[in-house]
Amino acid sequence: MNHEVYMARALQLAARGIYSTSPNPRVGCVIVNNGEIVGEGWHQKAGEPHAEVHALRMAGERARGATAYVTLEPCSHYGRTPPCALGLINAGVARVVGACSDPNPQVAGKGFAMLRDAGIEVIESCMSAQAETINSGFMKRMRTGLPLVRIKLAQSLDGRTAMASGESQWITGAAARSDVQRLRARSCAIITGADSVLLDNPSMTVRPAETGVELEARLWRQPLRVIVDGQLRVGNNARLLQAEGDILIASTRQPGAPLLRPANSGALNYWLSPEVEQVPHVDLTALLRHLGSIGINEVLVESGARLAGAFIEQGLIDELVVYTAPTMLGSDARPLVQLPLTRMAEQLRWRWQDVRMVGDDLRLTLVPSCGDKH
Repeated sequence: MNHEVYMARALQLAARGIYSTSPNPRVGCVIVNNGEIVGEGWHQKAGEPHAEVHALRMAGERARGATAYVTLEPCSHYGRTPPCALGLINAGVARVVGACSDPNPQVAGKGFAMLRDAGIEVIESCMSAQAETINSGFMKRMRTGLPLVRIKLAQSLDGRTAMASGESQWITGAAARSDVQRLRARSCAIITGADSVLLDNPSMTVRPAETGVELEARLWRQPLRVIVDGQLRVGNNARLLQAEGDILIASTRQPGAPLLRPANSGALNYWLSPEVEQVPHVDLTALLRHLGSIGINEVLVESGARLAGAFIEQGLIDELVVYTAPTMLGSDARPLVQLPLTRMAEQLRWRWQDVRMVGDDLRLTLVPSCGDKH
């Protein structure tokens, strides 16, 4: 049996959950009996049935003696749903082919062990690299406690992001802006800085109609929006506060009075950062650790040059996405990031991951060179 063919289909199904499963992983399942796919499913939303449940329901009695292909080790514990490993056992499948094990300490090999103890043949590591990529943020959080951090920047051909006055709309075209909407939609949290809020007054929301993605209305969600505002400079007139979705303000100061939000628009919480070397700046590493502790798998940083530079300088970025427009803004325009580098020996090197056209703009995707944090 060609396991890769059916696992590839399971991975396609798992990818459907990119925008909706947070904080859970994206998982797909295919059940095959006598060379025929008799059941398939994907995990759609946290708290709802897992991929295996959907696939087993579709297969019915034809699951008995079949092979189940699962992109992540079946869970073995009771959470908001029963263990999927137990569901596969009760359905009478003969074999389970898994792409990769689940690093969640509540699972971590226990699911595969439960299946083997029940007499089911288990084959592991089928297309594991592809499965890891689909859940890169979940995998990192489970292994390190930190979310995957992706930073998005838009620049002109001469590496500028805005005119000296701060005017910046629009450098890139509509296709690139739609692509950014998809980056937001897949993220569990979006981080921006007080400077960006005060200068651009963005809403930082996901606008489903602009993503070009077909998804049931009930599956769309707004990422947590995080404002790094060490000195609590953002006021009640910020558009971000008026838009739907939860907000977290990361600061070094206790608020005198919480900011105001419209009724039923979402929660507003504050996170107090420890001071860094007695300077009242938000500790970005501590902030990321806090976000990991509340189930944030992927973070998108959309900010000005100063905060973006701080994330890069501190080696906190896993992936850099730069949209480059075929235009020039001139030498007086604002730079892409602020980095206090003075010697060639201090340069920060990156490795190309992907380069492609998005409309009339060029999207560059890079990761830290040599897999380390500079």
